[in-house]
Amino acid sequence: MSGGKPERGGLTGSGTGLEPKPIRVSVIDDDPMICQAMSLILNDYSHGRIEVVSTSTDGETCVRRAAEEKPDVVLMDIAMPGVDGIEATRLLRSLSPAPHVLILTSLSPSGTVERAVEAGAEGFVSKTDAADDIIRRIIGVCEGAPQFNTASQKQLIDDLSVTRPRSRRDEARALLDALPDREREAVMLAAEGYTNAEIASRMFISERTAKAHLSSAANKLDMGRVQMARLVERADLPARL
Repeated sequence: MSGGKPERGGLTGSGTGLEPKPIRVSVIDDDPMICQAMSLILNDYSHGRIEVVSTSTDGETCVRRAAEEKPDVVLMDIAMPGVDGIEATRLLRSLSPAPHVLILTSLSPSGTVERAVEAGAEGFVSKTDAADDIIRRIIGVCEGAPQFNTASQKQLIDDLSVTRPRSRRDEARALLDALPDREREAVMLAAEGYTNAEIASRMFISERTAKAHLSSAANKLDMGRVQMARLVERADLPARL
């Protein structure tokens, strides 16, 4: 390593060799007993590799203290009064330098993993994990490796399988809703396979006007007729009466 100030959680010179610098950790949980138990585990079982610098029982306090203490890693509970773990993670990741955040949770609420990752979390630690596993995940995240255990990976996959199709549906509906009513109606009829003449008959307009509605919608959406039909399909709108 080149000269200058050593990186946090890295190596620092001492005497004739290099000695590991303890990883500085903050523990956040609204249950003080969890904070105390986690501190004992990390301090007693890490053999000097980890040092718990502080504990907090709410998100607002943890963000304020992190700005002062500059921990390497924050173990963050999700459910807390006031600023919850998701928002606290987002605030922590905006700090400079930003600590790594591992979510300390049982992973029961649906959507927890996806929301936490979007906020900047880099992994998960279960409150029931063995001491060695927790320590390994803390060291691993400092080395740049995301720390997702089997439970968090499964929940992330399950959440994405639900939210991504819903997100694509909502996006398609928003694009259609942005069209004027008559253009939208023409696009919907075209997606059902009606010709311009049939669309005109159903809308009680001329064929020329029907064609104009479809052309205008195509320009606004930057799509062809087939693409607009796929858009309507993705929107999965309720059946027309």
